[in-house]
Amino acid sequence: MTRPEEPGRQHAGHMTPEEFREHGKRVVDWIADYLVDVEKCPVRSPARPGEVRSALPAHAPERGADFDAVLADMERIVLPGITHWQHPNFFAYFPANASGPAILGDLLSAGLGVQGMVWATSPACTELETVVVDWLAELLGLPGHFRTDGAGGGVIQDSASSAVLVALLAALHRVRKRTGSAPRPVRYTMYVSGQTHSSVERAGRICGVGTDNVRIVDVDPNTLAMDPRQLERLISADIAAGAVPVFVCATIGTTSTTAIDPVRAIGEICRSHDVWLHVDAAYAGVAAICPEMRWINDGVAEYADSYASNAHKWLLTNFDCGLLWVADRQPLIGALSALPEYLRNTASESGEVIDYRDWQVPLGRRFRALKLWSVIRWYGAEGLRAHIRAGIAMADEFAALVSADPNFEVLDPHHFGLVCFRPLWTETDPERADELTMRLMESLNDSGDMFLSHTKVRGRVVLRMAIGAPATGMSHVRAAWSRIRAVRSQFA
Repeated sequence: MTRPEEPGRQHAGHMTPEEFREHGKRVVDWIADYLVDVEKCPVRSPARPGEVRSALPAHAPERGADFDAVLADMERIVLPGITHWQHPNFFAYFPANASGPAILGDLLSAGLGVQGMVWATSPACTELETVVVDWLAELLGLPGHFRTDGAGGGVIQDSASSAVLVALLAALHRVRKRTGSAPRPVRYTMYVSGQTHSSVERAGRICGVGTDNVRIVDVDPNTLAMDPRQLERLISADIAAGAVPVFVCATIGTTSTTAIDPVRAIGEICRSHDVWLHVDAAYAGVAAICPEMRWINDGVAEYADSYASNAHKWLLTNFDCGLLWVADRQPLIGALSALPEYLRNTASESGEVIDYRDWQVPLGRRFRALKLWSVIRWYGAEGLRAHIRAGIAMADEFAALVSADPNFEVLDPHHFGLVCFRPLWTETDPERADELTMRLMESLNDSGDMFLSHTKVRGRVVLRMAIGAPATGMSHVRAAWSRIRAVRSQFA
């Protein structure tokens, strides 16, 4: 059924600056009110499939409506279909922080409407980005060759998925330059563990390596970290079979359990076979802003060819803002550079500027650096460290509460803001026990009071409690634990 158009002033013209000022103030007030009241909302949207779509008109309106109608539909139709990632009881996935400074920085970026494909299209878009990626490299304790005034440099991607894709393209370019033209087709291989993010395998498919040539390396059964000895065996076997190993992805903080691969041991193997080492620290890498956490990057300085971490997860910067650093920018630029006549300009041809179009898959790029710059300026290093430390401390206390209860167990080790745990059941059949665990989680999530997710470890279902939203305090964590225990008792 086609819903009638909303009442209100009809128009077909551009929004005037005066109208923008009026409605813009209302939107900012709306966002501020939302952040204040988000805790009153059910964490997970109760919407059923198709419910939002059915509430919208089947066809685009012929005549424009006043912005009042847009905001009214926002509250009436859109908001009930939102899962509230900024809710203090959102524990399902790694945080997607949306802080005030980041939102305002994004608004400034949208208002400027910059298309920063090359330096000449907006010098500040490029140069502010080089500054903030260098700032963050320093704050994380990354090596000097990852800085833009070194051999490599940093760039803001949309996500770690794009980061691994361009890193793989750079690795393929480097190995092709090394091997030159081959008398027969070359079979390239790449290496991940069973805990590695699925985006790495997708990158292999996109780049033509193919799923069949993505090797799955065993993990240590206790730590779930990649086994370097098996990595060496797989690489050696592929070389003996005539393949060319091109890429290894080591993870610092896997998505499933935040396991940490032994980067140094993996790096030594990569160095001995001249294989590109990419370090995926999408979630956990920003923890190294705290000096006491920099141990997670052991081996990165000596061996990593590329390193990715997302500011939009745990560093108070709203999506999308993924960072990629490379130790040597030349393979990256060599893989991605293409200069049509309409983009030629004096600055680019001088070699004195960075054109970030050569550091990513798409040509166009938004002014993402503004929101990261706003966050770093507002919080400072001290404020960012305080946020990370608070998340770790709350996770530690939650793990202690779970460990003290004989009806639950914690999967150790946990290093960051994620705690994996599971209820213990009198049921001895593993499949039945896993079914009860899933029913427990679904009951908690359906209540609207909180939102958890699950994974499988050693074939068993475990629950994931991810802590890190700016609004989350220890009172929310303790209340969540009380609710988990209460619901578990109903299933006992």
